[in-house]
Amino acid sequence: MDNEVLKNVKELIEKSSNIVFFGGAGVSTASGIPDFRSATGLYNKKQNTAYPPEYMLSHDFIVKHPDQFSDYVRQNLIYGEAQPNGAHKALVKLEEQGKLKAVITQNIDGLHQKAGSSNVLELHGNLTDYYCIGCKKEYSQQEFCAHNGTFGCTKCGNVVRPKVVLYGEGLDMSIYWTAVKFVQHADVLIVGGTSLVVHPAAGLLDYYHGHKLVLINIEKTSEDYRADYVLQGDVSKILWDLID
Repeated sequence: MDNEVLKNVKELIEKSSNIVFFGGAGVSTASGIPDFRSATGLYNKKQNTAYPPEYMLSHDFIVKHPDQFSDYVRQNLIYGEAQPNGAHKALVKLEEQGKLKAVITQNIDGLHQKAGSSNVLELHGNLTDYYCIGCKKEYSQQEFCAHNGTFGCTKCGNVVRPKVVLYGEGLDMSIYWTAVKFVQHADVLIVGGTSLVVHPAAGLLDYYHGHKLVLINIEKTSEDYRADYVLQGDVSKILWDLID
């Protein structure tokens, strides 16, 4: 990691009162939650199923195999004991200082809220909240995890599912356009822990027209060329160093 770049970004943060953070799976890896696409990520994990993980997390799959979908989520995506790490805590501090205006996240683990962030825009939903696909009755993660296979709604008997955006489903565009507005008006945009390959989320960068774009990731991304500052390494450590 370039210490001179770190110093320069730290100065940007100290002077700014309009920072927006946009993050991905790499933000939560230090909390013990694996990412999706790295060598040790979920998509490269040995599976005891004939289906690829991307398909098991699709709208088509939950319609055809709600029992297998539900068990896959319980066994591979829910980390109830996970705790916020340095990245989450650093963002809370920036918010408390009046500098950070919004956290935009692709993550579904709820750790930003658990850490204390108040303005969190969840582009892909979360694994905290659940609902019946029929009558829309709401359920908790605890209720969902108390079952095996399909959890049937106690009111109408339909499938209960998490409030996540699956492959083949569209984003909640009200959340997306709110995120766009924050990005458009940001003085400093910090992007951390994302490979920037998942669209339309990655397209948020197109709406930033400032000159203080900071990219933090464990590996290089295809969008590094667009950044004004690039910091390569563990986002949980780098973000904490930036406010320390």
